[in-house]
Amino acid sequence: MRNMTLEAMAGACHGQLAGANEMQYLNAEGIVIDSRMVQEGYVFVAIRGERSDGHDFIDKAFADGALGVICERRPEAPKGPYILVESTLQALKDLAAFYLRQMDITVVGITGSVGKTSTKEMIASVLSQKYHVHKTEGNQNNEIGLPLTVFKIREKHQVAVLEMGISDFHEMGRLAAIARPDIGVITNIGLSHLKKLESRDGIFKAKTEMFDYLQEGARVILNGDDDKLCVVDSVRGKKPVFYGVGLKKPETAAYGEKAVYATDIENLGLQGVYLTIHIGEESFRARIPMPGAHNVYNAMTAAAVGRIMGLSNDQIKKGIETMQMIDGRTNLIEVNGMTVIDDCYNANPVSMKASLDVLATALGRTVAVLGDMGELGADKRELHYEVGAYVAEKGIDVLFCAGVLSKEIAAAVREHNPACDVHEYETRDEMLKDLLPFLRQGDAVLVKASHFMEFSEVVEEVITM
Repeated sequence: MRNMTLEAMAGACHGQLAGANEMQYLNAEGIVIDSRMVQEGYVFVAIRGERSDGHDFIDKAFADGALGVICERRPEAPKGPYILVESTLQALKDLAAFYLRQMDITVVGITGSVGKTSTKEMIASVLSQKYHVHKTEGNQNNEIGLPLTVFKIREKHQVAVLEMGISDFHEMGRLAAIARPDIGVITNIGLSHLKKLESRDGIFKAKTEMFDYLQEGARVILNGDDDKLCVVDSVRGKKPVFYGVGLKKPETAAYGEKAVYATDIENLGLQGVYLTIHIGEESFRARIPMPGAHNVYNAMTAAAVGRIMGLSNDQIKKGIETMQMIDGRTNLIEVNGMTVIDDCYNANPVSMKASLDVLATALGRTVAVLGDMGELGADKRELHYEVGAYVAEKGIDVLFCAGVLSKEIAAAVREHNPACDVHEYETRDEMLKDLLPFLRQGDAVLVKASHFMEFSEVVEEVITM
């Protein structure tokens, strides 16, 4: 790791280095918070968690070859160098910010209410056609995940595509202060994390905290069809780059026209989407390999970033057409004559509706397996009912749902589409007992709920039945 000696790290995180001697000038090979991941030359950061305290594993870290540790209390009989700090969590963030400044790399920072991870994957796929790209793994996008992602950047990387997720005010400021993006992307302002952010206006305020931490001369890319984002006329003296679907724009839009937009969209059902991508005066035809109209916006975002980064139309097209999705994010699994749409990592009203749009395009019997959505604030019951009304509107054949709030989904479906076969349960495990024997060849099965519902177990049971 460039310039990551114990001495330099102690200065970066305002810590007190002890017991280093000649080792203070050695560069760390890696930085981890899980003692099981310590290798020769790594630095172990002892984080206090809800279930365990990293300080209890300091001796193990040294035994496994740690160059040093960062801790909040002096180890008893330390077996190697340590850096004493007031807060190891803050030290983790300080070190990530310091390390990223050492690297000659372009940072693309991504946030938004819905679609951050899929947009990140699309952007990384496009940029990898020209550059060596490092990207956020999975959804490691919070105040621990972002630093851990940064620590994996190496000299070979030319671009870092970093996802930033928040649930409260000021979090984005802390994340963006680490990333300092050269290109800032906001996908949309939706209805997630309302418990703390209260309204879409609150979400807009929180997400746009990123603007205060952009690099000098940074470019900002915004969804021009989003009614909150389209009114942004300038960020630090520069006009944002807007993208969207079609030339039509919201009446309140501050921009003249979209720099990147899609037309002639042909829905291929579960096989993806064909579309024409316009970048300025140029255009080309491409196929998005994942289903769902929401992926059109992901592709437009990636095309906008790609053009700013100097990619050709052919490179952008190839990046879009070869993108692969990660597990739990609209991942299609063909098994036992069924198509399972694994979208179970997380959920909010907007992403629920987008996934139902995908399910509704399938041939054969459509089965929605849905669970509760979290962090929706005071309107949580109404928002679940709204999702149920959308299930009815899309003509889904069968609904299986589990959870306290999912009762509202079931109630709305029964009211608005009595023809839908509704199965309602208190718990996921109760639901599974009836779901597995119910499914048959030819079914298209959507599995989606917030992460705490652990619907990944539903996917696992279905694909191994």
